[in-house]
Amino acid sequence: MPSPIPVTRLLPKDFRPSVELGACSSPLIKYAGGSTLAVPAHTFRSKVASRLWSSVIHWNELHCLEPLGTGGFGSVYKGMYFGETVAVKKVKRYSKNKLASRQSFWAELNAAHLRHKNLVRVIAATTSIPADPENADNIGTIIMELAGTRNLQHVIYGSAEPLVESRCMTYSTDIARGLEYLHAHNVVHLDVKPANIIVSDADVCKLADFGCSLKLECSGELSPLTNYMGGTYTHRAPELLKGEEVTLKADVYAFGITLWQLLAREMPYQGDRQCILYAVVAYELRPPVNGERFRDSRFGRMCKALLVRCWSANLNQRPTAERLVRELNMMSG
Repeated sequence: MPSPIPVTRLLPKDFRPSVELGACSSPLIKYAGGSTLAVPAHTFRSKVASRLWSSVIHWNELHCLEPLGTGGFGSVYKGMYFGETVAVKKVKRYSKNKLASRQSFWAELNAAHLRHKNLVRVIAATTSIPADPENADNIGTIIMELAGTRNLQHVIYGSAEPLVESRCMTYSTDIARGLEYLHAHNVVHLDVKPANIIVSDADVCKLADFGCSLKLECSGELSPLTNYMGGTYTHRAPELLKGEEVTLKADVYAFGITLWQLLAREMPYQGDRQCILYAVVAYELRPPVNGERFRDSRFGRMCKALLVRCWSANLNQRPTAERLVRELNMMSG
C-alpha cells in the first residue's frame, strides 16, 4: 500500500494531539493492550539500538540539540537521548505545501521497522509535540541513530581524499545491500543520491532520508500511484518523469547515477533543468562514460557496463537490487 495516511487526515483540522497521546506509527494499525511499539525507558540506558522503534518520545530525556543540517521539509540536530548521542529530525509545517510536509513525515516511517547495517535506524517518532514556541512549526519529530556527520556527497565533492577502486567498490556494495534489504520489504526509497547516504566513522554507507519513500504492493509490483514527482530531478528515473507507475527499479536507476558520481567525481548534468529533464526522457540523456576512469582499467569498464544497465530506459534491462549485490560481489572477488 502507499505511505501511511497521517492521523491528521482522519481528524478535524483544528485537532492538535497533546503530548500525552503518544501518536502511533499509523492510524490504520491497532495494537491490543496499547502500542507494542513503545520501548521501555530502561532499554535505552543500556542500549539505544532496540529492535522495535517507539511511537512515544520521552521529551525530558532529549537534550543538547545542535544543528547538523537543513533539508526540504525539516532540520536535523545532534542530541542526547537517555544519555546516548542521536540525530533528531524535526519535520516543519510549510504554509505553501502543508500536505507535502505531513506526507514527508509519514513517509520517513516506511522503513522505521527495518534493521540493517546499511540503513539509518529509527529509534522513536511521534506527532505529539510539546507546546512551546520552539515547536510552533514542527509537525513531527523523529529520533534516529547518529550514523555519521558526513554524507557521500561530502566525500565525493568536498574532500581531497582519494576514492580508490576498493573504496568505490565498498561504498557501492553498501548502498546496493541497503537497497536489497529495503526492496525485500517492498519499500522504494525514491531519493537515492550521495547527499542521502551517510558515511559512518567506520566508513560504512547507510541509506538515510526516507521522506520520499513509498510502500509498494505486497509483491513489490507496480504501485497504484502515478505522476510521482518527488525526489531529486538528476536522479529521477525517466518513467517517473513520464508519469508512469512507481517500481523498485526507480531506485536502481538512481543507484546508477550515484555510482557514476562516485567514479567520475563530477556533477551528472550541467545546464537548464527543464532541458535536462526533456533530454533524459526524449533522447535518453545520461552522464558521459567515455572518460579514462571508465576506459583505462578493468574495474572501470565493468562499472561502466553495470551502470549503463542500471540507468537503462527499459526497466527489464535494469538489474534488481539483489542482482546488483551479486554482481558487485563478483567484481570485488
